[in-house]
Amino acid sequence: MSQTPKELLEQIVGSLGFQATVDERPWEQGILLDVQTDDASRLIGRKGQTLSALQYLLNRILFRHDENAPKVTIDVGSYRSEQREELIDMAKKAAEKCRKWGEVIELRPMNAFNRRIVHNALKDDPDVETTSVEVDGSELKVILLRPRSGKARG
Repeated sequence: MSQTPKELLEQIVGSLGFQATVDERPWEQGILLDVQTDDASRLIGRKGQTLSALQYLLNRILFRHDENAPKVTIDVGSYRSEQREELIDMAKKAAEKCRKWGEVIELRPMNAFNRRIVHNALKDDPDVETTSVEVDGSELKVILLRPRSGKARG
């Protein structure tokens, strides 16, 4: 495949009928493709579902042609960036409650992308551990925060 991830995304987004520009920059373990369009809400979709599907599709195409291709994260109108900050803030507040009360805290059901953000935000917290648990009848999972062994307050 001769197209870069940016070129491929531009082609897909254009084929979907969107007028957009795509900026590329390094991101965590891969590449961030930041899409700017006047019709961001349609490209993001309800609760980011269209954006997640687009990201999944792009990565599947890239990995099919090169299994060593870098992971691509797509953002539209700073949606992912803002969502990431909200998730990190929520995770830190929940961890503080967990530390303070020594109880298990359950976060709302989330998709894998969002759970990863929460787990990474708390991975170095010496007092709290996180676990994903399936929600019956859903592809979503909740995250449980619990005090690390010996850290619960009595």
